[in-house]
Amino acid sequence: MSEENITRIYLDGKEIILIGTAHVSRHSAEQVKEVIDFEKPDSVCIELDEQRYQSVMAGNQWQEMDIFKVIKEKKATLLLMNLAISSFQNRLAKQFGIKPGAEMIQGIESAKETDAHLVLADRNIQTTFSRIWGKIGFKGKAMLLTSIVAGIFSREDISEEELEKMKSQDMIDAMLQEFTENFPRLKEPLIDERDQYLAQKIKDAPGEKIVAVLGAAHVPGIKKEIHKEHDLKGLSERPPKSNIPKYIGWAIPILILSIIAYTFFTNFSAGIEQSISWILWNGSFSALGAAIALGHPLTIITAFVAAPITSLNPLIAAGIVAGLVQAYIRKPNVRDFENVSEDVFSIKGFWRNKVTRILLIVLLANLGSTLGTFIGGADVVRLFIENL
Repeated sequence: MSEENITRIYLDGKEIILIGTAHVSRHSAEQVKEVIDFEKPDSVCIELDEQRYQSVMAGNQWQEMDIFKVIKEKKATLLLMNLAISSFQNRLAKQFGIKPGAEMIQGIESAKETDAHLVLADRNIQTTFSRIWGKIGFKGKAMLLTSIVAGIFSREDISEEELEKMKSQDMIDAMLQEFTENFPRLKEPLIDERDQYLAQKIKDAPGEKIVAVLGAAHVPGIKKEIHKEHDLKGLSERPPKSNIPKYIGWAIPILILSIIAYTFFTNFSAGIEQSISWILWNGSFSALGAAIALGHPLTIITAFVAAPITSLNPLIAAGIVAGLVQAYIRKPNVRDFENVSEDVFSIKGFWRNKVTRILLIVLLANLGSTLGTFIGGADVVRLFIENL
């Protein structure tokens, strides 16, 4: 058996065998099978969390997704990230005939065949994204979302040089490589913290012989971190949300309502003018967003009616209301869910697919409502000053 890409660590009476794999290499999957069959380990650790494990086992069956639940739980951004990853992986598969993650699937299958205990050793991907999100500020968030959307619609082929580089990278890191170059601090939550988490999970795996299937990029860090104790609970904590956006979210509607109420008290006709301005700016921009996403006419009307109200209530957004109406009127069928990963390859497909169209309605109606809030709010203040 070849020892290439294999690292052996002896720690506290355990033999730990790290297989440094390439996520886009057929050879890696073959080596994983060979090593596990030969070593007959007590445990096999794989670089997946529960969510990605379920996705792998289901074969990315989008039809299992509850679009209503996604909208209500405000997970549109996370779904967009998942679509970007799926699109990225499909581009690799089509261009090179390689199925990314084949070595992880092989690890799962070989663990079952040898009756080894399967350990999902990676940190929850939502926690990782949450810790990334908390470190990049408003500008970084805008750049991240832009790069994700650009990645979805990208038609560029991946070069052989880029492919070779990916063979020594973590798949998530490969997806966000250009972004992490602009934000070096992201190496900590994306790589360093996960090295610590993976090392502790591998070390805690049951049995005396453990095989760990890992992206090659993690092996150096794990070799260093496995000799230390790490707090898995601490590494799994999501950063506390700042109260500032919440305060601003309530301050704006309170200010707007106070100004309009005072104007009504001092000049009734000016108060009417302010109210109409607020409704038209908010409703029109939100409806425009829903229309750009090719929403149903009732969805567009809903966005118009909901935006002036939801803009005064930070607990709900116009896009959510409009998205739910669209999902009810144009409920996606099984074929729409099955075609999501293919349709995101083109702008036309993104608008044609009922699932992604709903997602677009949520995002664009919210964006329109936000823009309308600032313009409408400024006009309310202008009318207030003019009537002092």
